[in-house]
Amino acid sequence: MKAIDILNVKGNALYTVSPEEPLDEALRTMAELDIGSLVVMNHGHLVGMLTFREVIKAVVRSSGVVGTVGVGSVMDDFPQTCLPDTELDELRRMMLLRHTRYVPVMDGNTLMGVISFYDVAKAVVEAQDFENRMLKAYIRDWPVEEPDSPPPTPPS
Repeated sequence: MKAIDILNVKGNALYTVSPEEPLDEALRTMAELDIGSLVVMNHGHLVGMLTFREVIKAVVRSSGVVGTVGVGSVMDDFPQTCLPDTELDELRRMMLLRHTRYVPVMDGNTLMGVISFYDVAKAVVEAQDFENRMLKAYIRDWPVEEPDSPPPTPPS
């Protein structure tokens, strides 16, 4: 399974914000949409990611006050990205090594979507469920030996 396969199942909803937008407005959007990240775009180009991790750090730095600081001053300037043909196992490895929960999928300069750690976990569980069903079907169709047949003769 590849990153593009996960996006095809997930759908193409994409939520973006500009670096100039006030952080409090971005947080309101995240809360209203019940999402954990926003892609930060500037003139059609990916320039960063805003996730709850960056938000928590900003809130701690400002002693609990969000204020009107811009998204660009708190976003992750260099988010981990992947290609549409990145394999699921490689995507998992990337996310675990960088402690990344959201990965934009880029085809050149075009943002295809964002894959979350939840999306990856769901894809893994669905793949395992499919494999389990196939194995169970295979076992169910296993040829049954005739009860009257003699046991196999061991080699001498």
